[in-house]
Amino acid sequence: MSSIEATAGTDPEMQALKQRLKTTWESGDYGAFAVYLQRGAADFLERLDIQPGTRMLDVACGAGQISVPAARAGAQVTGVDIAANLVEQARAWAREEGVDARFDEGDAEDLPYDNASFDLVTSLLGAMFAPQPDRVASELLRVCRPGGRIVMGNWTPEGFVGGMFKIIGKHAPPPPLMAPPVQWGDEATVRQRLATGADVTVTRRSYPFEYPFGPEAVVDLFRDYYGPAQKAFAALDPAGQAALQEELTSHWQQHNQANDGGTRVEAEYLEVVARRC
Repeated sequence: MSSIEATAGTDPEMQALKQRLKTTWESGDYGAFAVYLQRGAADFLERLDIQPGTRMLDVACGAGQISVPAARAGAQVTGVDIAANLVEQARAWAREEGVDARFDEGDAEDLPYDNASFDLVTSLLGAMFAPQPDRVASELLRVCRPGGRIVMGNWTPEGFVGGMFKIIGKHAPPPPLMAPPVQWGDEATVRQRLATGADVTVTRRSYPFEYPFGPEAVVDLFRDYYGPAQKAFAALDPAGQAALQEELTSHWQQHNQANDGGTRVEAEYLEVVARRC
């Protein structure tokens, strides 16, 4: 039985949603999309201050944006992601870099690891998209050893990306069983989810989006390579697609700080550091 099936249990609606989410994240090409996210990932990783030998689990690791650099820094890295193609991309990058890192296909709500297996459990803009946040919180706490850290980066509801999700959701509403991902970026909510097993501190930070092309081309990039955006557009008729394209482009234009023909936006996220009790 796959981890997806195990977590979904006998609930056919949740099982169907999980398969839908897996298909969504395997759509497009997140590895190509994430090239423009490397600076923010590097900033997040630097603040982790990883020491050689640290047993690190990167949940919803994507194509290895922080997993591979952490392994390069000497951590004993395991990455896990629901999307099989992203796991393969992460493995390929690790081979190219000549670093020893393990990457598994798996579900953030049913992690295939023993209790207290890791010194550091991270998730940068990833685990927040699992549909059942209480299960995610329980699993992050379970696999982290006492005294270890759980560190997350989660988009805030009121930030730039939160606004972008509102636009997409207005045109292509999310599944009813899906808890809003940006709730992970709400301080009170995230404290409540992790407080039973950890001491939690939070900091609001800015994630830089930088592209050498204009806002309309940025929206095209999301549409072509970012699975959730690709699926949202595909669910609409031509008129609906045009309306979504126009509103997203306007959102990027309104927040664009670049004056050289490119696009530069600062997107707020909540950095969560939870010390396991």
